[in-house]
Amino acid sequence: MEIVRILSSTTKDELAKCIRRFNLPRVTVDNDACSNATVIRVNSNKNHGILLEVVQVITDLNLIVKKAYIASDGGWFMDVFNVTDQHGNKIEDEVVLDYIRNVLVSESSIPVSTESTGLNPSTEHTTIELLGSDRPGLISDVSAVLTDLGCNIVNGEVWTHNTRAASLIQITDADTGSAISDPIRLSNLKELLNNLLNCNDESRNAKTMVCHEVRHPTRWLHQMMLNDRDYDCSDHDKLSDQDEEKRLPTVEIDKWRDNDYSVVIIRSKDRPKLLFDTVCTLIDMGYVVFHGNVDAEGPEAYQLMYGSSKEYYIRHRDGQPLKTDGERERLMKCLRAAIRRGVSEGLRLELCTADRVGLLSDVTRILREYGLTLTRAEVTTDGGKVANTFYVRNALGCPVDSRTIDSIRESIGKSELKVKGSPEDEIRPVAQESPTRFLSNCLLKSQSFSYFSLLRSYFLLGIGISRT
Repeated sequence: MEIVRILSSTTKDELAKCIRRFNLPRVTVDNDACSNATVIRVNSNKNHGILLEVVQVITDLNLIVKKAYIASDGGWFMDVFNVTDQHGNKIEDEVVLDYIRNVLVSESSIPVSTESTGLNPSTEHTTIELLGSDRPGLISDVSAVLTDLGCNIVNGEVWTHNTRAASLIQITDADTGSAISDPIRLSNLKELLNNLLNCNDESRNAKTMVCHEVRHPTRWLHQMMLNDRDYDCSDHDKLSDQDEEKRLPTVEIDKWRDNDYSVVIIRSKDRPKLLFDTVCTLIDMGYVVFHGNVDAEGPEAYQLMYGSSKEYYIRHRDGQPLKTDGERERLMKCLRAAIRRGVSEGLRLELCTADRVGLLSDVTRILREYGLTLTRAEVTTDGGKVANTFYVRNALGCPVDSRTIDSIRESIGKSELKVKGSPEDEIRPVAQESPTRFLSNCLLKSQSFSYFSLLRSYFLLGIGISRT
């Protein structure tokens, strides 16, 4: 029976591959159809994962969606996207254009099901998934523990929203530069990090997972925070109707055609990944988008996404439309949370320097010593160089004064740490003397573990032992 089951599963997989091979999307990229944008058209059979696949490719290339039209007719989809580069120009790079034309028609790029989108095994690094209550210094503590355990952080993302923090961190062995596979070492690492997440507040569950997989990080983080119910109890939903600016984004859900399907109307300030955030959340919540319209050419993005109870339109994957007020309210909350958690709040700092073990631990420690809180972070390593982005606020959630930033840049290195964006909007004037610098450049360049980091590790290990 086991052999029959395996053969049956194998036959189904081969049949699915054969069907996909004959129904691969047709992709055209046109620079002549529109005067101010490159037009991408994707025609596909009714594969509910193709919309997210297209939006994901556009987002990963850092392209800006100005307009989009999503339509279905019978068993066929047609998606049209007007896109530009970061500067509002058409896409002229032939390498990028060829990539767009080819990546979506590759058999390997189309997932069998939307649940497996972007999931691949990896032997180059180990991914750590962290989820817990947000607090000042959390990432500093996490990176210090990883450094003490002989791990090098090569890539990572940190999101904070509604008092919660989610992070994906890719690590390698500091000595070998490869993924960590020793189960005892991984178990110890997981225990220490879990103790770190739980030592602050145990009112909500913390989560630490060690993975050997590679997934799309943005979607993974959305799924983590959605499952954590970060959309509940948000102060943003309690604002008065008069404060319309702060109430954005607004989400409305209405019936259409005798409740055959539902219309989701989203109004929000535009940003590059807005479309991906909303489509990703709808699909992860079990909805399928058959029709849609996106207009982001003004200061605000206006998105319409339709759900259907029939063959042509969206509803649940089980074929049911939104029925209750509770379901509509939950979807509106989840979409608002998805949009807000993707917003980068605070002053943007960019660190570009040579990679070394313990770099992130040292940098985040300096930020912490100067009283700054990370609201978002991205860590990237390529060819021995790091390109890290930090969004920071002070301990009260307010903009950072200019002298504090100057002192931090002196400690880390003015040529390595740059202030990006609009400093005049984010950095407030100094009301008093800046704090004394706690660390010097030699600390950042040191390869040895600090005394305080070792004490922290022993303390956390003691917590773990006392709880067992």
